[in-house]
Amino acid sequence: MELNKSERINEINERLRLIENKDSLTFGTDAYLLAAFLPKRSNARGVELGLGSGVISLLALSKKKCQEVYGIEVQNNIADIARRNAKLNGFENELKVICKDLREVKAHDTNGEVDFVFSNPPYMKLTSGKLNENENKSISRHEVFGKIDDFCACAKALLKHGGNFYVVYRPDRIADLFCALRNNNLEPKRLLFVHKNSHTPPSLLLISAKLGGKSGIVIDKPLYIYNDNSQKYTDEFNKIYENCSMEEIL
Repeated sequence: MELNKSERINEINERLRLIENKDSLTFGTDAYLLAAFLPKRSNARGVELGLGSGVISLLALSKKKCQEVYGIEVQNNIADIARRNAKLNGFENELKVICKDLREVKAHDTNGEVDFVFSNPPYMKLTSGKLNENENKSISRHEVFGKIDDFCACAKALLKHGGNFYVVYRPDRIADLFCALRNNNLEPKRLLFVHKNSHTPPSLLLISAKLGGKSGIVIDKPLYIYNDNSQKYTDEFNKIYENCSMEEIL
């Protein structure tokens, strides 16, 4: 696999290797936690909004959490990396990359409605913080090509009735997220807060919502990444990291 000058290959686990562009956002904890948050539904069809390098979709496919994934990515060069990552890992038939603005995506783009949609959307408003001089990073971090409302509207357009939308997001924007979900008939059903340790406020949240679902939400016990006063992973986080699954801890 030939690489461009700004690219490198990282080993994610025993089964996956990932081409990453050093000038764009690289694979991180939030992406891995979202992949682990997805339940195992081996025959399901899914869509990832904001595909990036494709790592979340590839983790889901490698762990047999779905049968196929359509990945929506607006940046041409990043979509190309995702296609090459799919080929590098033997999933070129299961991961179908669509280079398109998610605000223009319809169900016919994904061969009909799907069982679930998932996303690690940009966390920051255009008016929040300084835009990165690097365009790839700015688009990944700021709502350049769609606000959280647009991500939820796209999920609604692609999901079957009763289908699920899974999101990793920032706790300080939880009100925006809940409003966007309910405005699109996506009812929050499960919420998990992620903390660095038991002494710190949450730094991430994971949420699942159901299209057309009834009111009622389960709030899981907090997930702590590190033990207090150390940089050692907690037992719970180690299990997630080993299995890319939260089934044993939720």
